[in-house]
Amino acid sequence: MTLLMLSLGASKGELAALLTAVFWTITALAFESASKKVGSLAVNLIRLCLAFLFLSVFGFFTGGSFLPLGATSHQWIWLSVSGLVGFVLGDLFLFQAYVVVGARISMLIMALAPPIAALTGWLLMDETMSAKNLAGMVLTFIGISMAILARKAIDPEDFLIKPKRGKLGFKYPIKGLLLAFGGAAGQGIGLVLSKYGMGQYDPFAATQIRVITGVVGFILIIVAFKASGKVLIALKNSSAMKRLSLGAFFGPFLGVSFSLIAVQYTSSGIASTIMSIVPVLIIVPSVFIMKEKITWQEIAGAFIAVAGVSLFFI
Repeated sequence: MTLLMLSLGASKGELAALLTAVFWTITALAFESASKKVGSLAVNLIRLCLAFLFLSVFGFFTGGSFLPLGATSHQWIWLSVSGLVGFVLGDLFLFQAYVVVGARISMLIMALAPPIAALTGWLLMDETMSAKNLAGMVLTFIGISMAILARKAIDPEDFLIKPKRGKLGFKYPIKGLLLAFGGAAGQGIGLVLSKYGMGQYDPFAATQIRVITGVVGFILIIVAFKASGKVLIALKNSSAMKRLSLGAFFGPFLGVSFSLIAVQYTSSGIASTIMSIVPVLIIVPSVFIMKEKITWQEIAGAFIAVAGVSLFFI
């Protein structure tokens, strides 16, 4: 796969980012379904274990080793920190958001990940931010707000007494929206840390280091919350395991690895912008596969949010 990307010339980073968006669309829907069946904590651990297996086999056939033995101490430290921030904290929030508000709304709020990544880069790596960047951030917020806010219905009798518009409120549980925001923050910050730690190191091996950290992190969480029984129940659920396997292949294996290829061969801004189109890509499968009812306001909001992310990095 890496050779394929290298053969594509200057566009390899952008193509990797586009493929990442497609992979994340698939994995979001798969993990939403699995999380609702067996719980987000079990899904997180099992999908990372599956991803480690995929990455180990891939590493053996491409580099002759099941483990990322060629990494320096700098790469191990920063990629491990990235794994804790992105895989453990970020995905712990995101997968629970799948259960509460679903993959489509969760991925829409994940459009905030690129601005968060840029803000992190500005704070930690002295990257610049312009007025246009801030305008893009505002536009992204507007698009997301269009999708998650609505005016509440008014009692007909109250309306006859005093005509007025309904109060503006959230269409979805605030808990789920906050969880999705936590996922966006984890992904945005984790991406910057990954780029800093990876350098020119192999993206698939870098992902494996992040996955190893994620597995250790979730094992500690499951032990702390005495949730090992939920993992065993999930392993016995064949329907959930099929979705888990699909999500693990397209998510932590292909999706995350290709996202690192993207930031390795193009700027973080361009890569993040292209990868942020998931809220638009996920609309069609949400309607036809997940049977969701989506309003035109939500569709418009998704497009505006993605446009805001694009403006942020153009």
